[in-house]
Amino acid sequence: MGEKQAKPLVIDGKEYDTNTFTEEQVMLTNHCLDLDRKLASTQFQAQQLSVGKDAFLKMLKESLEKKED
Repeated sequence: MGEKQAKPLVIDGKEYDTNTFTEEQVMLTNHCLDLDRKLASTQFQAQQLSVGKDAFLKMLKESLEKKED
């Protein structure tokens, strides 16, 4: 069982071997990766909320138009 094969990390076009990272660098990398996941999830949720709001607004407009008829 040799050294773990870690995927190289690329920051600003420069490649880093994560096998050589200090504990602090590993921790900072993990924070960045976790925040990337959270940002993607939040953007996904924002899209869902926006579509949901649009759907409810459409239903409200349709309801108001029926009342006018």
